[in-house]
Amino acid sequence: MIEVSRLNLQPLHIDFYQNPTLDLAQALLGKLLVKETEEGVASGWIVETEAYMGPFDRAAHSFGNRRTKRTEVMFGPPGHFYTYVMHTHCLVNVVSGEVGHPEAVLIRAVEPYQGIDLMYSRRGQEKKEKQLTNGPGKLTKALGITKLDYGLPCDKKPLYIAEGNDVQSIERGPRIGIDNSGEAKDYPWRYWISGNRFVSR
Repeated sequence: MIEVSRLNLQPLHIDFYQNPTLDLAQALLGKLLVKETEEGVASGWIVETEAYMGPFDRAAHSFGNRRTKRTEVMFGPPGHFYTYVMHTHCLVNVVSGEVGHPEAVLIRAVEPYQGIDLMYSRRGQEKKEKQLTNGPGKLTKALGITKLDYGLPCDKKPLYIAEGNDVQSIERGPRIGIDNSGEAKDYPWRYWISGNRFVSR
């Protein structure tokens, strides 16, 4: 479990997202992803991310500068949320990279922090705690993140990322579920906190 220290539960400054994408994917580890809804507040420590490097990354939605209604937010400034639905599950990404160079970081798993009862009501009371948020579709359902959050800034409520704790050890490896992306499937652009039980696999 991530140790809870004195936290500033306010959104990180937008400058945080100016980091290069591979650096941002690691810097997000240990930060707190927060969603405020009428039902209450739910949040979790980010424990796993994947970087998608845009036009030259065959696994990225924006490969070849593919610009569609879905990918439009990726072409704008960093520090906005890119949500989309895949196999009926909503996934949440943080837009990164310079304007006009569409890159993003997928938030792949979080460790529950606030609103755990709310997470169970959304995910099912029979779920084990480990199963609440140990995957990109699971965490969005648990936190109440939906496709309607598309384009929201990461530094403003109701959906934002707050300061977290220092991470002692980060591991890296190939991304998951992108077998049809040629050489890109082998790029070691997935990052996770060593030993955390909420990492997806």
